[in-house]
Amino acid sequence: MFKKILIANRGEIAVRIVRACKEMGIRSVAVYSQADRESLHVQYADEAFCVGPAPVGQSYLNVPNIISAALVSGADAVHPGYGFLAENAGFAEICKSHRLAFIGPTADAIRLMGDKSQARETMQKAQVPTLPGTTTISDEDTALAFAREHGFPIVIKATAGGGGKGMRVVRNFDEMPRHVAMARAEAQAAFGDDRIYLEKFLAAARHIEIQVVADQHGNVIHLGERDCSLQRRHQKVVEEAPSTVVSAAVRQKMGEAAIAGARAAGYSSVGTVEFLFDPSTERFYFLEMNTRIQVEHPVTELVTGVDLVRLQIESAAGERLPLSQSDVRITGHAIECRITAEDWRNGFAPSTGRVGPLIFPGGPGVRVDSHIYEGYKIPPFYDSLLAKLIVHAKDRPAALVRMGRALDEMRLEGVHSTVTFLHDLLTHPDVVASRFHTTWLEQTLRAKENLAVGH
Repeated sequence: MFKKILIANRGEIAVRIVRACKEMGIRSVAVYSQADRESLHVQYADEAFCVGPAPVGQSYLNVPNIISAALVSGADAVHPGYGFLAENAGFAEICKSHRLAFIGPTADAIRLMGDKSQARETMQKAQVPTLPGTTTISDEDTALAFAREHGFPIVIKATAGGGGKGMRVVRNFDEMPRHVAMARAEAQAAFGDDRIYLEKFLAAARHIEIQVVADQHGNVIHLGERDCSLQRRHQKVVEEAPSTVVSAAVRQKMGEAAIAGARAAGYSSVGTVEFLFDPSTERFYFLEMNTRIQVEHPVTELVTGVDLVRLQIESAAGERLPLSQSDVRITGHAIECRITAEDWRNGFAPSTGRVGPLIFPGGPGVRVDSHIYEGYKIPPFYDSLLAKLIVHAKDRPAALVRMGRALDEMRLEGVHSTVTFLHDLLTHPDVVASRFHTTWLEQTLRAKENLAVGH
């Protein structure tokens, strides 16, 4: 097992990894930008190194400085968390070349699943269902020909994409040229790669993802599904496990498909295979594979009792999975709310400043993952995520009640946040009845002109 792990990330995920290291008897090394000097992960880690000024290109994406910190500190492994360098195959290779274990899959697996077009082909060969789509397209004529064959709506996606960047939904021929150009420009700006491909778009689908875990000895299992259909601008807002629309039979098929896909990718580590699910037909289709720990991993941890970060570290150290598929049990229901620094009453405008009085909720079945505290100054340079509030209860109705109680308890002053928005969202009749899909939230917000969706 590793003796010291450098955490190449910030915020709540860095805190989460520090905690896992402490429980495993592993020393932790934090890296931070000048803007994050006061962040909680810096205070909790055994050692900390500043790797540059606030801009991510000069700090959290500064590979020479991060590798130098790892070598100077004597770390024998690097955990990338999520975002930043987590799905950067080149960074994984650089770690390996400096005899630093990369806590994640191989560079080849990252590269294969990171190219969304190649990922589709890999899944098709593994007989994982995929939507009608193209390989990388080079011209507008190919896009028009695909539309004539399959009809609208169509979604344009960046080949190197993620997080909704470079993604455009096209609903008619007139929109095609503009959206192709815009998708290319967004992809180039976000990923330095303007390649795109097309897929048939499911307008009323659920976003269902399967958590997989694999070791370096060929053992692969899944830990059930998460429903991440409540989204805004292709970004997840609320996640839950298990899904209310996935039957036991579909869960088994989806889990088997995810395992087959992970095997086809030569995958080892914790990862997520994401699907679009059509409840009306009970058919599911491969969307993408995330080759890292997910923001929403706590809901799976709460319903399975499995520490995913610990498994990720153990896998990277070459240990065998400590459980088999038959050992996995799903108990109760878990919900996660992403609390962000946004003024939802003002079009979700970003909010920065110093955190005032702060009270996190507690009680049975309540978990908070966060890096903030009273007096902490929220920098304007990074993701707006402040905290993840997660609850677990015997069933979904009880979990909704518990989440409502927890959101009521939370006090966060000094900056705008989405606490009250989330409370309104989770009391909306459609959400309570689980009548929603991936575009439901945006449609509802437009209808209510950004007013509280539950009123």
